[in-house]
Amino acid sequence: MLRSLLAIAALMAAATTISSSPAAAHPHVWVSMKSELIYAPNGMVIGVRHVWTFDDMYSAFATQGLESKQRGVFTREELAPLAAENVIGLKEFDYFTFAKLDGKSIAFSEPVNYWAEYKDSLLSLHFTLPLKAPAKMRTADLEVYDPTYFVDFSFAEDKPLVLTNAPSNCQFALDKPTQAELAAEIRNLGEEFFATADAENFGAMFANKVSVKCP
Repeated sequence: MLRSLLAIAALMAAATTISSSPAAAHPHVWVSMKSELIYAPNGMVIGVRHVWTFDDMYSAFATQGLESKQRGVFTREELAPLAAENVIGLKEFDYFTFAKLDGKSIAFSEPVNYWAEYKDSLLSLHFTLPLKAPAKMRTADLEVYDPTYFVDFSFAEDKPLVLTNAPSNCQFALDKPTQAELAAEIRNLGEEFFATADAENFGAMFANKVSVKCP
């Protein structure tokens, strides 16, 4: 059985739900991410490329029982079905990637160039989200988060964001609330919040935010 991110979410849903109480409002999978905002030579934005590296527990669970020629070592070909399973499942959640160009929401096409790798006992998923239509922009806002907060995303310490082929005047800033700020916010919400419709997008509080300006 392929152990995709969505398969684990289904298993955990049987034990707890994000709407039950503040005590249930915590992630079960952790992802360290690196992202690229990709530009065409003419300066138009054409897509977003992600590399998501999963925590050791999910990495072990996802690869358990996966056939390989060498124990504990997986080739890109051996991991291809797992990569495809994850990418297909993530479509339902908009790939946890939400973007605006000049303040207007944009749509992505289905992922391309997706593949997985296993290195130092950690599983990583690589994929590119092309824009449905390339666009000129002065500002870009990108958020990566799981609305249910089943998955916690954090920027990687080394090169968390790259502007690939961007005009030379483009600059970016990254933002994510600290763990202390988030813990305080959860405590302040109370159980009443988790019984409302707003709880369905609870994970937005934990969004990794990228702001790009090309004046």
